[in-house]
Amino acid sequence: MKYEIYGGHLPAIEVSLDRGESIYTQTGSMAWMSDRITLETNMKGGFLKSLGRMFSGDSLFQATWTAEADEQKITLSSDLPGEIKAIEMDGTMEYIAQKGAFLGATPDVTFEAVLNKKFGVGLFGGEGFVLQKYSGQGTMFLEMDGSIREIFLREGERLKVSTSKLALFEATCDYDVETVKGFKNILFGGEGLFMTVITGPGRVWLQSMTAMDLANRVIPYLPTPSSSSSD
Repeated sequence: MKYEIYGGHLPAIEVSLDRGESIYTQTGSMAWMSDRITLETNMKGGFLKSLGRMFSGDSLFQATWTAEADEQKITLSSDLPGEIKAIEMDGTMEYIAQKGAFLGATPDVTFEAVLNKKFGVGLFGGEGFVLQKYSGQGTMFLEMDGSIREIFLREGERLKVSTSKLALFEATCDYDVETVKGFKNILFGGEGLFMTVITGPGRVWLQSMTAMDLANRVIPYLPTPSSSSSD
């Protein structure tokens, strides 16, 4: 399998498959493809795992695309401005991602929902109680918002992150929340009451924008029913 990511901050990924090779994706992510690729839609891993993935921002069903001939190509597109990241997995590392990050993966990569073990993290950490966990061996494709920064944290090194800006991290890292100190900072600092704290060792991927950031910028410019009726 070969792939090419292109398109800048409106990205897509073209995956080239030879006969018998396949990938699975969230439903609705295929943009276009060659003629000799077949589709099978199913609940990968069974109903309960599929239901968990749905609560983590993915679809209940997943699509498996298999090439019937060599050099068949399928293109997957991102939903929002951002970047598509390809992560090569060797079977020794697990990854935790934000809700809705999954775009596609090779068959031996396992994708499942995982619950935040700490109540405060789930309630205030910006990612909710259900995240996405990836394990296995192969290649996975994730979509992240805005520009992406990869950072390696040493053992015990801490990084404070604005809510929802944490896109992906290796499972060796610890994920928690911390209260912003100082009344004026909380009231006027613009960062809210809580910040995410990620502690190494491991790699962390941060995103400069979220879907909520984009929505908050766009919503004030959308016409309301009252303004439309007065025109």
